[in-house]
Amino acid sequence: MQTYLVGGAVRDKLLGRPVVDHDHVVVGAMPEELLALGYRPVGKDFPVFLHPRTGEEYALARTERKTGRGYHGFVFQADATVTLEQDLARRDLTINAIAADEHGVLTDPYDGVRDIEARVLRHVSPAFVEDPVRVLRVARFAARFASLGFTVAGETMALMRQMVADGEVDHLVPERVWAETRKALGESQPSAFLRVLRECGALAVLFPEIDALYGVPQRAEFHPEIDCGVHVEMVLDAAARIAPGNDVVGFCALTHDLGKALTPAGELPRHVGHEHRGLAPLRALNARLKVPTEHAALAELVCREHLNAHRAFELKPATVLKLLSALDALRRPARLDAFLAACEADKRGRLGHENDEYPQAIYLRDARAAAATVNAADFVSRGLTGPAIGKAMENARTAAIAALKTNHPPS
Repeated sequence: MQTYLVGGAVRDKLLGRPVVDHDHVVVGAMPEELLALGYRPVGKDFPVFLHPRTGEEYALARTERKTGRGYHGFVFQADATVTLEQDLARRDLTINAIAADEHGVLTDPYDGVRDIEARVLRHVSPAFVEDPVRVLRVARFAARFASLGFTVAGETMALMRQMVADGEVDHLVPERVWAETRKALGESQPSAFLRVLRECGALAVLFPEIDALYGVPQRAEFHPEIDCGVHVEMVLDAAARIAPGNDVVGFCALTHDLGKALTPAGELPRHVGHEHRGLAPLRALNARLKVPTEHAALAELVCREHLNAHRAFELKPATVLKLLSALDALRRPARLDAFLAACEADKRGRLGHENDEYPQAIYLRDARAAAATVNAADFVSRGLTGPAIGKAMENARTAAIAALKTNHPPS
């Protein structure tokens, strides 16, 4: 029995990046041997075990064979006869198909080290086409490593286009699409996720609401990048800078402008009312991908209210309070922070405006703090009851915001 460190741990060490997860492959063993050593089984589809002391994953070396459509259409062989090279052959990308023994000696049968040095995302074998999740994984790795200069190999992109044309991507289950998308939204350059999916044709299949934005013009004086799709890419990357790793903010950035794809041609390049038109496609996307409740709810709020955030200094104090109430910001200030991060990303996601200030965020946080100083106890002590308390609190909060506004002139 031999064990090897594999996959991301080896890759990230070679890239000089922090190693988070340590995954191992076990060669020359049967499940019974690991159980006898105290390893705990966790794998449903194939033998994966947790180390009795470290809790790290150890998987028996395995091969896989395609038997049907989609992600679940495989049968696996995992026993003592499977070699390390056979196990590495089933992996998606060469940079993920490198193993290291206990002494750090590498086994690299598919030239993953070469591709790390060349900054290339390349498939291991033609079997890549058998698993449609790999299209999403390549796009996600592009989002993670784009800042390091990684690009997708031409032959790998050709295989991905073939997979889309053959309908393999159509069989992806919503849970896997969302899982990979959520991870991509937390990467350092999520725009690369969209570009890779669009280049291979998968964006139109998996995210037609996003794909429809490309080629739609905006007013150049407000959006020098003009193209709505390019704008969304820039907003995604701005969100990654403003709220690193926050996939909720990332999802809001991704979906905030869906209504612009529905603007009547005769109204272009203006997009009056796009914040309301965008709600229907956003809800369709949320339902189709089974997006978690908070992601979906905040994305709707950003879609509907981001223009109000941008013009916060122009809003009446009562309207500011209404916006804060819609966000439930008095009880959940962290939600306001996520909303404002997405709105700031929208403002900065424009050509030449990447470093613009966003004083609206300071004002709206201060407005929230001012409104939060008003509490029911003060009015109960004055003898108010029932609905009168609520009305009095609303009036007091509006007055508090109005007093604050004198300290926040438009910039």
